[in-house]
Amino acid sequence: MKKISILFLSGLFIACGGSETKELTAEEKESAQYDLVIQEKLGDGFTALTGNSDMLKGNYPDAKVKLGHFLYYDKRLSKTEKISCNSCHNLATFGVDNLSVSPGDAGKTGDRNSPTVLNAALHNFQFWDGRAKDVEEQAGMPILNPVEMEIPSKDFLMKRLSQTDLYPSMFKDAFPEDSNPISYDNLQKAIGAFERSLITPSRFDKYLAGDKSALTLQEKKGLVAFYTVGCNTCHNGNLLGGNMFQKFGVHDDYWKHTGSKNIDKGMYTLNKDESKMYMFKVPTLRNVEKTAPYFHDGSVSDLKQAVKIMAKIQLDRDLTDEESSRITAFLGSLTGEVPEIAKKAPVGL
Repeated sequence: MKKISILFLSGLFIACGGSETKELTAEEKESAQYDLVIQEKLGDGFTALTGNSDMLKGNYPDAKVKLGHFLYYDKRLSKTEKISCNSCHNLATFGVDNLSVSPGDAGKTGDRNSPTVLNAALHNFQFWDGRAKDVEEQAGMPILNPVEMEIPSKDFLMKRLSQTDLYPSMFKDAFPEDSNPISYDNLQKAIGAFERSLITPSRFDKYLAGDKSALTLQEKKGLVAFYTVGCNTCHNGNLLGGNMFQKFGVHDDYWKHTGSKNIDKGMYTLNKDESKMYMFKVPTLRNVEKTAPYFHDGSVSDLKQAVKIMAKIQLDRDLTDEESSRITAFLGSLTGEVPEIAKKAPVGL
């Protein structure tokens, strides 16, 4: 690999608002040097996220988002009313349940890890195999899945919701132009609207916007290592992932490193296309330090180990402990702020 050349800065700087100078500490000098290297390497590779200001202030942007919030937490969306969307995608724990696989309404478990819903609306496709095009389509699928929420039909659910005191007026407020607002399509639109409000900018975005103090020196070293190792090849864009598919195990079988009990063939299972064997959606790295366990089957719980596995089987790189520690430190800067209003069930549900 080509070594990074570090540019050295002067040991003095002019304090803002005056002519007084002061000596930079060794750490400040090194941090400034990394800023220059990062600026050179980043280019236009990342763009900053902007959160929904209304949600961050505790207000709903519109009636659709409010309705979606209620539906997201409502256990009536499962057959025996035991689980809600939030059961597997808990917004109090960064949109996941921290389980390898999640139990459904009847206690049966799926075979893939429940990914975070935070920032999911910005992904190019949904699910590990990309079978849904957006969060609206995705929202309707687990509800009817016999392993997950087990609702027997769309009509069954809409009849259940129409008989409540709550939803007839809420659907009408959210979809005032519809003659029949209580529909499964509108349910999907409302949950999707709520999920589209769950954007979580972090300290990394402040750094991208020009605040050089937003990242620690170790995190800056980690960002440079992230590029040097080649992680950005797949984890790019404003979500550092979520925009492409990749074979899991380019240089070796993934299960030899993850200890996976079930060998999942990824996108191949959709249509038996041999070219899709072991292909999965590249997950976002936003909030990744909070969303363990990792990979499509939740087979690895330690983030440093996950980083080392990815470097080995995707890039054929054996990371040192220092390299993995630096990259993991950088990943911590991607932890954002979940709107408080979204972290718990709405009042009145």
